[in-house]
Amino acid sequence: MSKVLVTGGAGFIGSHLAERLVNSGFDVCVYDNLSSGSIENIKHLLNKKNFKFVKEDLLKPVTLPKILDECEVVFHLAANPEVRVSSVNPEIHFQQNVLSTYNLLECLRKTGKVRTFVFTSSTVYGEAKTPTPEDYPELKPISVYGASKLACEALITAYAYNYGFRAVIYRLANIVGPRSKHGVIYDFIEKLRMNSEELEILGDGTQRKSYLYIDDCLEAMFIGLEALGGQVEVFNVGSEDRLDVRSIAEIVVEEMNLKNVRFRFTGGVDGGRGWKGDVKNMLLDIRKLKSLGWKPRYTSKEAVKLTVKYLVKNELRCI
Repeated sequence: MSKVLVTGGAGFIGSHLAERLVNSGFDVCVYDNLSSGSIENIKHLLNKKNFKFVKEDLLKPVTLPKILDECEVVFHLAANPEVRVSSVNPEIHFQQNVLSTYNLLECLRKTGKVRTFVFTSSTVYGEAKTPTPEDYPELKPISVYGASKLACEALITAYAYNYGFRAVIYRLANIVGPRSKHGVIYDFIEKLRMNSEELEILGDGTQRKSYLYIDDCLEAMFIGLEALGGQVEVFNVGSEDRLDVRSIAEIVVEEMNLKNVRFRFTGGVDGGRGWKGDVKNMLLDIRKLKSLGWKPRYTSKEAVKLTVKYLVKNELRCI
């Protein structure tokens, strides 16, 4: 695995992945249109001899065929990361998730050089029983985002079987850590910067989900990749516990050294969800990855605390 392409490599997870690959000695090309990613996330890599950045859109992949002709491995992380946006504009996820993935696969098919394709997916299970295993029989996503990810999984699987490359699909829980610019933690900190006396919390605050620190996520991805056996492998990646939204709010308030903050719950929709399509309870069964020797070092609470501490200290102006 000497030459690697990382789509969406200027984003949160992608930039950490690219950094890890570069530091491990791989020749890395990050391909990103910077719509949700940031050049700031990878600026420390720009002077590395084994790193290249290409600003281009998968919806108009002009130079992509040439790039793929030099790569053996593709990590496909490019996507619109905002789950909520699909409730008001579903076309965004069709274009930026499904169509961009199709374009990438078509370029890959025509060049025929890529041997391994890695994809990050999420929220494809919908309202499933927890903990949810990879072979859960009913994949019924309740958001357009989740549906777009499931569509991508199907495309990748079909292309892998038909065109002779191996694929690894990682179904991620909520990944948190430095450089994260979306999600509940970031939202809470931003809201409290604007008003340190009251915090609006979408839903009823009882939403309980799994949170995994970025370092644990990367370790899981590399272990799963090394253990690749079949034509297509699917791995859940998450923590072994859950944390509710109210507890996250309390952690943020504490780490920002605020006092007497009022929590104002919106009440939510459909039984206390933050928005239409929000999965209220999520916990992935990670026994498959654990059988390969991986386990998360941090609990959901520890992952959230580490993330809040970092964002408050380094990336967001505290009150």
